[in-house]
Amino acid sequence: MFRQATILAPGLLGASLLMALKERSLAQKTVAWARRPETRLECEKQAWCDAVYPTAGEAVADADLVVLCPPVEFIAPLLKDIAPHLPKGALVTDVGSTKSLICREARGIAEADWRFVGSHPMTGSEKSGLKYGRADLFENRACFVTPMIDTNDAATERTVRLWSELGMEVTTISPEKHDEIVAHISHLPHMLASTLCSYLATQNENWRNFSGGGLRDTTRIASGDPTMWKSIARHNREEIIRALDGFDRELQRLRSALYNEQIYEVMNLLERGKAYRDRLRIKD
Repeated sequence: MFRQATILAPGLLGASLLMALKERSLAQKTVAWARRPETRLECEKQAWCDAVYPTAGEAVADADLVVLCPPVEFIAPLLKDIAPHLPKGALVTDVGSTKSLICREARGIAEADWRFVGSHPMTGSEKSGLKYGRADLFENRACFVTPMIDTNDAATERTVRLWSELGMEVTTISPEKHDEIVAHISHLPHMLASTLCSYLATQNENWRNFSGGGLRDTTRIASGDPTMWKSIARHNREEIIRALDGFDRELQRLRSALYNEQIYEVMNLLERGKAYRDRLRIKD
């Protein structure tokens, strides 16, 4: 699909993307750039990375695909930095888990002969760093592509094809709708898991030694990088608040049912929760 694919700021997703592009022969040349020198040195050792450049501008100069993979707060500033160096016809996308602010900021950056289309592959882990990268990370996972109303149709189609070729099930949706959905199915669960752990940290510290699989399964994602999630919370603050408000209403119904000994109402909530969980698409 591409002559040169350049991945900027390769952590778990970026490294996995380089591996997948190489394994599936979707790019003739795979290039990386990272802010930290030690990360660049690590990329140079990898068979899935053909070249590493000291600056982002040099890394994108000959690319026809550029994927921005830093934390969400750095995506638009990085795009602004590389904009003067992007060649004619380049497709630029990202992997950020928020989209409205990123897409609006990208729209304000002058686009000459290159195009930006927002993306969010719904995959990853509570672990971070390129050492956890896997070529199969994207297979059979969902992916959002989030064009603006005036985004070039051909650029959107190329972006959809990119993720489809990596084995993803792609949905095209507005940035605003994306943020509403992801606030409920991704950001809310993380905030709840972290809040639960934060609350338990105020109790007797020895209690954690008695925990079983239930607590571990429920709180696994709380191990995610707090700095990354701080950025997500800031970018998608309004939608996360709305999701928290909805969850709080459900939690209050549970509290009221328990307080009033309405055991059938508790049972209804548990059954509804089980039915939803049993229908989730889950891939290890």
